[in-house]
Amino acid sequence: MKIASIETFIIDLPVARPHKLSMATINAHSQVIVRIRTESGVEGLGEIAIIPHYGEEAPGAIKSLIDECLTPYLKGYDAREFGRIVQRMDQIIKGNAYAKAGIEMACVDATARVLGVPAHQLFGGKVHDTIPLLWVLGNGVIEKDVEEAQRKLDAKQYRLFLVKIGSGDPKENVKRALAVKNALGDQASVRVDINQGWDEAMATWGIAQLEAGGIDVIEQPLPRHDHEGMRRLTERFAVPIMADEGISTPEEALLIASKRAADAFSVKVTKHGGMVRTKEVAGIAQAAGIKLFGGTMIEGQIGTSAYAQIFSTMPNLTLGAQLFGPHLLTDDIASEVITFRDYEMVVPDAPGFGTQLDEDKLRFYTRK
Repeated sequence: MKIASIETFIIDLPVARPHKLSMATINAHSQVIVRIRTESGVEGLGEIAIIPHYGEEAPGAIKSLIDECLTPYLKGYDAREFGRIVQRMDQIIKGNAYAKAGIEMACVDATARVLGVPAHQLFGGKVHDTIPLLWVLGNGVIEKDVEEAQRKLDAKQYRLFLVKIGSGDPKENVKRALAVKNALGDQASVRVDINQGWDEAMATWGIAQLEAGGIDVIEQPLPRHDHEGMRRLTERFAVPIMADEGISTPEEALLIASKRAADAFSVKVTKHGGMVRTKEVAGIAQAAGIKLFGGTMIEGQIGTSAYAQIFSTMPNLTLGAQLFGPHLLTDDIASEVITFRDYEMVVPDAPGFGTQLDEDKLRFYTRK
């Protein structure tokens, strides 16, 4: 199982509609696909999805880092020893969580395929057979958001919804989120994500309005470094305050948990630097009595399966998951493995992540 080669491909996939977030509007979605091959011919796949301006990473930089910095030093390592490979990557270069996550993901996929087991069995096995799904209402217009949410409810796809309110006039954004909640009523849960867009004074005013209006979760209202402000908001309000951008590493998770600066964590495999580190963050949260939510960078079939595999092993992942990528992306470079039923995603049980590359589509969507 020694690594013989590591290949990377930048792809741009089409989306069903422009997806408006606090930091960008996505009209086509960029990913870096990682493929490892071992000397015995086993293949493993990883996927690094990138939301523009969410973090420091960009597709070209990720590809270059893997190709030029990491790959030369990882050939010959046993893909089954992916914990050791994570340590080796940390010795080669600091940070760069996305690139490391893609390589580790591919090693996990290859290892599970060889063993003939789903990837979740490498991390203790699943405790959730299905995961409730959340849909981001990314239109930025009340009427369109409500109409879209109602369609998802009627189709029994989603009953958890998120409204992005971190960009623009805070008062108008709070009004928009409350209008969506009022329109949907008790048939759906509505949450908001501020993406670090408020200061503490605005957050104190805004969260009071949102809590009174029935919003169920407030995600990352303050800048990631403002732990004391997050602590005060967590103490002040009954509505759960969730940390996302503020918890990239296990060390940050431990700091926020020790300060009680959040009621919940949003976990993401690429943000944390791989499945091993994601499990470490989850363990810290569980020990601290903090709930988990499964975040997303809008993955396709490969990444969505990888995320679902590790999320399914976390007992305290009780707030659902944002793995809506296969419903937003209108095409993919990998075979379909993700299935949905009654507002939930079914955790795949095929070996590895359970999906295969479509070579023709990979060539078609690879950035020239």
